[in-house]
Amino acid sequence: MAKEFKCNVCGQTFQAETMPDKCPICGAPASECVSVEQPAKPKKGLNTNSNVYTIVYATVMVFIVAFLLAFVSSALKPTQDANVLRDTKNQILLSLNIEGLSGEAIDAKYAEVITDTLSCDDHDFYVANVDGEQKFVFPVTGRGLWGALWGYISVDGSLTTVYGTYFSHQSETAGLGARISERWFQQQFNGKPLFNETGDIALTVVKKGESKATYQIDGVTGATLTSNGVGAMVSEGLSVYKDFLSVMPIQNKLQVATGECDHAHEACAEGACENHEGACENHEACAEGTCEKHETCTEGNCEKHEGCPKTGGHACEKHMSNN
Repeated sequence: MAKEFKCNVCGQTFQAETMPDKCPICGAPASECVSVEQPAKPKKGLNTNSNVYTIVYATVMVFIVAFLLAFVSSALKPTQDANVLRDTKNQILLSLNIEGLSGEAIDAKYAEVITDTLSCDDHDFYVANVDGEQKFVFPVTGRGLWGALWGYISVDGSLTTVYGTYFSHQSETAGLGARISERWFQQQFNGKPLFNETGDIALTVVKKGESKATYQIDGVTGATLTSNGVGAMVSEGLSVYKDFLSVMPIQNKLQVATGECDHAHEACAEGACENHEGACENHEACAEGTCEKHETCTEGNCEKHEGCPKTGGHACEKHMSNN
């Protein structure tokens, strides 16, 4: 195969099988001739500098990454769900002033303390037993300055006084509104009444230093809008359960706490309720001197009933005497 040479004297190039003795053009000696290297021919293949290559590469990588993320998310979902459920249980326990638990201890304590889940107008709440005393825990939600607020309010067995609270937030300002999630703020609610003098749900939060009633809680300094959000969340959130919280014997509330909170079970007379058609669900008519749900009725007058069918003296099994 012929090679290419160049003469340094005449500057001309020529081809020959081997180095000639002299330049065939000018006759210069072979010492003045040099071999000229042929440039390598480009290899055929994908042009990594092209736009097509860039688009194809990016598309493939997106699909691979999306698949991996979906796979990891699916594989971790049971663990994620379990962690979310455990965190919710811990928040409920914190509202009952049960603190310092983690991991499986939360699950065990929750199973021990929470005895039932009831419903009031399609809103669930929890029945708890803390040191032998019955408590009720009501979930509440609201909105702060920048995002969602949520929490739990536990009340004592009489349904009149706060036992404990827990509040959290989505994106309130650190050092200001975010302080509603600190225990010092939440513990201000402990022992506070739910109702005002007229019997309305009145528990709320006011600007720091402006609380004038026992059911008003001082807000966080410098976080007026977040504090107002908590106040609205508490008062409006508890109002959802107002039928259950209304004045009614607790045993009757528990019997109607599965979607029947609209029944006030006020006066039953001659076997009929003001709020029921026909006979009472929870108050059997007083007849022949015995009531299923009441203690003593005297001279035809019950504490919870307007008139017993029999006006003659008779005794109910479960009520104290009313004179």
